[in-house]
Amino acid sequence: MNQNPLWKYLLLLGAALVALVYAAPNVFGEDPAIQISAPRGAAVDEALERRLVDRLTARGLGPQQVEREGGRLLLRFGNTEQQLAAKDAADEELGRQYVVALNLAPATPPWLQVLGALPMYLGLDLRGGVHFLMEVDIADAVQQAEQRTVNDLRVLFRDNRLRYAAITRQSQGGVRVRFRDEDTAAQAEALLARELPELTLARGELVDGEPTIVIALSEEGVNEIRTFALQQNVTTLRNRVNELGVAEPVIQQQGENRIVVQLPGVQDTARAKQILGATATLEFRMVDTENSVQDALGGRVPPTSQLFRERDGNPVLLRRNVMLTGDRIINAQSGLDQQSGSPAVFINLDGQGARMFSDRTAEQIGRPMATVYIENKTFTEYVDGVAVQSRERIEEVINIATIRDQLGKRFQITGLTNTEEARTLALLLRAGALAAPVNIVEERTVGPSLGQQNIDQGMRSVMIGFVLVLIFMAIYYKVFGLIANLALTFNLVMMVAVLSMLQATLTLPGIAGIVLTVGMAVDANVLIFERIREELRMGNSPQASIHAGYAKAFSTIADSNITTLIAALLLFGFGTGPIKGFAVTLSIGIATSMFTAIVGTRVLVNFIYGGRRLSSLPI
Repeated sequence: MNQNPLWKYLLLLGAALVALVYAAPNVFGEDPAIQISAPRGAAVDEALERRLVDRLTARGLGPQQVEREGGRLLLRFGNTEQQLAAKDAADEELGRQYVVALNLAPATPPWLQVLGALPMYLGLDLRGGVHFLMEVDIADAVQQAEQRTVNDLRVLFRDNRLRYAAITRQSQGGVRVRFRDEDTAAQAEALLARELPELTLARGELVDGEPTIVIALSEEGVNEIRTFALQQNVTTLRNRVNELGVAEPVIQQQGENRIVVQLPGVQDTARAKQILGATATLEFRMVDTENSVQDALGGRVPPTSQLFRERDGNPVLLRRNVMLTGDRIINAQSGLDQQSGSPAVFINLDGQGARMFSDRTAEQIGRPMATVYIENKTFTEYVDGVAVQSRERIEEVINIATIRDQLGKRFQITGLTNTEEARTLALLLRAGALAAPVNIVEERTVGPSLGQQNIDQGMRSVMIGFVLVLIFMAIYYKVFGLIANLALTFNLVMMVAVLSMLQATLTLPGIAGIVLTVGMAVDANVLIFERIREELRMGNSPQASIHAGYAKAFSTIADSNITTLIAALLLFGFGTGPIKGFAVTLSIGIATSMFTAIVGTRVLVNFIYGGRRLSSLPI
């Protein structure tokens, strides 16, 4: 009686091995490092690596390990003093052409990395950094969409030769179009219903005896604008933070109109604001093929042209006349050209931009056109020990393509090297500017010393609670208590392993959830053991008592854990970031504790006492 089939032993052994492997990276800690990346995804080559390592070695700051992957260079050091000194030296050597950022790189052995085993991320309250809660002005995004609708209506009516008296955007929302007579209004209403079915139409009041049509965005349209504004703002902010080189940033939507930005390791709030608020735009200009670039490099730039440089530094001569600016772009997606199958970027313009671009490109078919990326950055330099803020205007040509046809509201850019470059260009076009204004409604700064203190206190609380529970269970339940202690240890390892496999971010509330789980994890064992003792007092045999204890306590264990899990899910669904962290660790702890208490201890108890004649139980 109370014997286990082989598959249960294999299940428990397999779960233990997987938990140990994926929890192990958290033991190795992290190495102080600096991360070098090039703006807008340019690769960091071997020559740069050799040059930088030689310069650092000459200063006695040779890195312990060098890694180059994914267009970035990572240099590991033995301590934070070398890390900070190396960052200053790298800034001096590379200038503002490259982004140099402090980083804490996981010291996980390669064989664990091959298995995909990585440590948990540490949250802002444990590592230190800055936290922003930004609110997106959705009303402004809707107003911008209504203004684009006004421009589209003017183009639509002009193309269909419908005369209108006035088109105005109303302060309370919506667009009102006034016509001279009823016949024209009826024709316009039919045209709008056919061409712009996504808009809602209604007849308005007469204005000076003239009929009006009130046009409004549908509820689906408003929701689409809200979703697009949030997604584009998140993309824009992530793009800017990535260029900063912050390790493991958190940029995510919260609720319907808010964005959380957490930058671990960044202590300068003002600098972070400057980066997040940086402005960027695009310009489309024709390439000057009539004049010599070499003459322009020699100082003889034609008055009608301007000298620019591509991303690789090659000079290119462009016309001063701007064909189109980036504020007319409402969307951009990467894809493949249907005719050639080569990478392409598909761009959508608003109504007025489409009309202007169509007129201007009609005469330029067969000629090359350049896309110029323009960004204004604010940075701080120290002059004689005094911080001085300066602005830098970056202008670079990110793409040159030949105009194949007259361009309108939707066109594509080809001539790209690969799909990765197409995705990067589409990202730049979308993330050139925020889709809607954002307001910082909350900001916090957490120092690294406070973060380390939180880690120490959190780990101390976990260990104290863990040891007290072990002592109590061992004294009160004897051998069965030792079995419960082994299961509790296994439960803690499983929790860490699951959090690491999910690449979850551990926060201080998350540590609180672990502490709570440590106390709750033995509840199931207490219920089982007390039920076994009750069966023994009733005169049942030890084997029958073990079987009845696990069988009859299961429903009580399930009820208590399911109700706690429901509460944790509600906390996760309705709570903010810190509350979500607590709910995640609590939910994982509930699941792992049920497995270790019901399956783990039963396997161990059956392994020790199953199939034996017993006169008593050490419980």
